[in-house]
Amino acid sequence: MERARIVVAGASGLIGGALVRSLTADGHEVVRLVRREPRAADEIRWDPRNGRVELPECDAVVNLAGAGVGNRPWTRAYKEEIRRSRVLGTRTLAEAMARLEPRPRVFVNGSGIGYYGDTGRRTVDEDAPAGAGFLASVCVEWEGAAAPAQEAGVRTVFVRTGLVVARGGGAWGKLFPLFRAGLGTRFGDGRQYWSYVSLHDEVAAIRHLIDREDLSGPFNVTAPKPLTNREITEAMGRLLHRPAVLAAPAPVLKAVLGDMAGEVLGSQRVLPRRLLESGFVFAFPGIEDALRAALDRNTTGA
Repeated sequence: MERARIVVAGASGLIGGALVRSLTADGHEVVRLVRREPRAADEIRWDPRNGRVELPECDAVVNLAGAGVGNRPWTRAYKEEIRRSRVLGTRTLAEAMARLEPRPRVFVNGSGIGYYGDTGRRTVDEDAPAGAGFLASVCVEWEGAAAPAQEAGVRTVFVRTGLVVARGGGAWGKLFPLFRAGLGTRFGDGRQYWSYVSLHDEVAAIRHLIDREDLSGPFNVTAPKPLTNREITEAMGRLLHRPAVLAAPAPVLKAVLGDMAGEVLGSQRVLPRRLLESGFVFAFPGIEDALRAALDRNTTGA
C-alpha cells in the first residue's frame, strides 16, 4: 500500500505498539484511538463502552483493543470485561465505518485461535467450526460484531492470533523471567499443543492483510508447525541454558488459575492455511527462531 492513513485501536498494547512502529517507520500516517483526553496530534478520543467515535477519513482501520486475557484472575466480572471490551469496541468501529464517506478500504479486526476451543491432537484451519468454552464464545461474538462494516461493503479481515512470542508482554513476557531464574516449567503433562507466532511475523501478517485487496474473512496467524508445551519449554531451556525440569501439575494450575487453567491446559493445534496460500512467508517459523527474535532488540517489536 502506498502512503496511507491508518486508524489503530489498541495501539498501546503489545501487538498494536509494534504495528504502529512498523507503519510509521515506513512513512504511513497512523491515527491512534485513545480512551482518555488526547495528548498528541495523532490521537483521537473514543468511548467504545458507549459506542462513541468520530473516525477521520482513512484507508484502513485496525482494531486490536480489548482487556488482557492473562492480566487478571478470571472472576465473573473480569470475564464480562474481556467480552464487552472486544464486542463493544468492534461494534463501535464497524458502525462508524458504515457511516463514513468515503469508507475505509479495509477493516482488520483482532480475534484469536481461542475460536476453535480445545482441539486436542487434531489439526484445524480456518474451515473448522467454532469450539466450546469461554474464549471460543468471545471470539464468535467478537467477529460477529464487525457485521455493520461487512454489510456496508468494507473488506473485513479477522486475525485469529496464536500465542505471541515476545519479550515485552503477553504470555512470553511472563515466561522469559521464570526461565532465566531457573523456574521454567511445563504445564500439566506438557502434551497439549501451543500454536505460537513471533511478534515480528504477527505484525508482518497484519500488514500483508491490509495490503492485499483480495483477502477477507478469517486468517490464522500462527507459525506453520505448532508444538507441544513440552517441546516449547525444552526449547526455551536450551536457548536460555536453564533446563526445564519442573512441572506444574494440572490440579495446582486449576487451584491457582481457576477458570483460566482450562485454556492453559487445553490443546490448540492450529494451522495458518489461508495465510500460507496467500503467499505470506514467515521470517521466524520455528520456535527457536521465534525465541531468538524475541530476545533480539533489533527485531521488530521484540
